[in-house]
Amino acid sequence: MEEKKYLKWYNKVGYGSGDIAGNVVYAFLSSFVMIFLTDTVGLNAGVVGTLMMFSKLFDGVTDIFFGSMIDKTKSKMGKARPWMLWAYFGCAAMIIAIFAIPVDLGETAKYAWFFIAYTALNAVFYTANNIAYSALTSLITKNSSERVQMGSIRFMFAFGTSLLIQTITVDAVKIMGGGARGWRTVAVIYAVIGLIVNTISALSVKELSSAELEETNSSKETEEKYSLKDAVKLLAANKYYMMICGIYILMQIFTATLNMGIYFMTYILGNASLLGVFSMAVNIPLICGLVFTPMLVKKFRGMYKINLAGYALATVARGLVIVAGYMGNLPLMLLFTGAASIGMSPLQGDLNALIASCSEYTFLTKKKRIDGTMFSCTSLGVKIGGGIGTALAGWLLAASGYVANAAEQVPSCINMLYFMYLWIPMIINLIITVVLSRLKVEQANERIEGNRV
Repeated sequence: MEEKKYLKWYNKVGYGSGDIAGNVVYAFLSSFVMIFLTDTVGLNAGVVGTLMMFSKLFDGVTDIFFGSMIDKTKSKMGKARPWMLWAYFGCAAMIIAIFAIPVDLGETAKYAWFFIAYTALNAVFYTANNIAYSALTSLITKNSSERVQMGSIRFMFAFGTSLLIQTITVDAVKIMGGGARGWRTVAVIYAVIGLIVNTISALSVKELSSAELEETNSSKETEEKYSLKDAVKLLAANKYYMMICGIYILMQIFTATLNMGIYFMTYILGNASLLGVFSMAVNIPLICGLVFTPMLVKKFRGMYKINLAGYALATVARGLVIVAGYMGNLPLMLLFTGAASIGMSPLQGDLNALIASCSEYTFLTKKKRIDGTMFSCTSLGVKIGGGIGTALAGWLLAASGYVANAAEQVPSCINMLYFMYLWIPMIINLIITVVLSRLKVEQANERIEGNRV
């Protein structure tokens, strides 16, 4: 029997455009905050990395808290949309604050300014906005095909925005006057764009009623109330959630490591603007792959096989990027980077649908619906993964003897840049492939449903 359809094309596009707003913050922050802090503000990369990691102590608490709050929210706009809409105002203010650190402040004051703004952005405002945005996948449709389509469209916007940000930002900063002034002006422009798009996205969809959300093909049980402590126990009891959360964190470390490629482009390849070229090699194949993801999921009757095969390809291709990198062959590096991105695209497109399947698994086994809390792994993954990736880059740069704005870096730093940009992404892809081989949540749900018929 064909599943009921809930969304028009403009609902899917409107929802997906929300990742433009998310990535004018995230892509801008993850790609350029470290080089801004080291080369413009004059801070130490290792100290910045340590502050980022301390900031993550707050993030681990707020993700599940806001997920639980979304689950408990009742308003005319629904559960998630109010959080998505209003939290972004804080995101916009904090991204401006981070890139507006006065260069004439004392050193301690600069570190304090950055830590407060970075923590407020990640632990509060981005958390509330991103969890709510991701949770809408489960709250506006119950159709599995529509969920995959939403994920594909969403990440097309996400990677398109990342591509644009990484391509134009360096030149945009120069056009806006360069230095601290240029970074601040660009941050203001991105924040305003994000506010406009996020508002449009939040208003373009409508959440289903609680009664309709609680209906399943084989279950009419009433949802039970639960505390934050109960929510944590439910998440911990869902092994598939733990796998996806781990994958999400690894994916964000992967992205953050590649975003630190501006150092590789500057000091290995000799041209910072090549970051945009490599961004094209990453994002254009991803976007193309996302177009076909819904069809591939349908053809393979689920997400498991296509995700596993895709990441196996991505791992091999990233290994070939290493070979090409040490050969100094730029065209081959770009070619294999694109091949790896094609392999990664199915998981990027259907990840939200996988999380929705995880939420359904908890409902089928525990009779409790925790969509908002379940989608906390998206925000948790972005922040912890992105934070670890950027912080790790800072520590490795500091340990290798990196000197900001040096005409030439010492050999130990050069070797570290090769390791950061070439080896770490391949190792992460290999680990994700192994985890994906165990991620059989769709089959588990089908088995439970079959036993209950």
